[in-house]
Amino acid sequence: MGIAGTSVVALGMIATINQPSYAGGTIFKCEKRQGIPITVAQTQDGRKVPMIQWSSQDYFTREWNSERRCYEVSRRFQKSYDNGKLKYIKTGILRGEPVVCAAVNQNAPCTDSSLLFTLKRGSNAKATLRRLMNRRGLVAGNVLNESGGDSLNIDFDTYLNHATNEQNSDINQDINE
Repeated sequence: MGIAGTSVVALGMIATINQPSYAGGTIFKCEKRQGIPITVAQTQDGRKVPMIQWSSQDYFTREWNSERRCYEVSRRFQKSYDNGKLKYIKTGILRGEPVVCAAVNQNAPCTDSSLLFTLKRGSNAKATLRRLMNRRGLVAGNVLNESGGDSLNIDFDTYLNHATNEQNSDINQDINE
């Protein structure tokens, strides 16, 4: 009986040890630059990569102003990253709306739990995501994978590793769509 208990404990320890740890990794936060909220990824090496500038006020309700969207989307990025689910950033459709979501693989569907943000109805999600992420790391090659239909997948780790930091780039990745 003692041996069986020891085996179970040992197996549990192995499973825990083999799980990836995201502690000390990338931190997502909302910062204001010239009064405009911006979702920023701060990498482990201290680089700050501006991801999305939230200046559009004309589509969402007053309740979901640009500052609230910035904080909420930054929180969703962090949650997905911490849970190991931000391997890809992809486009999709959720409840009839174009969306951008986190995914563990290229074939994963967009769901409520993987949703990062919703775009304006009728916008081209692929073009919007490509524009948002461009100039920050898409030049790395092997970052983009366009599957059939309306889906675009971006390998997030590769993107972040090749992204320029805020000091070397202008922050004009506005989400106006």
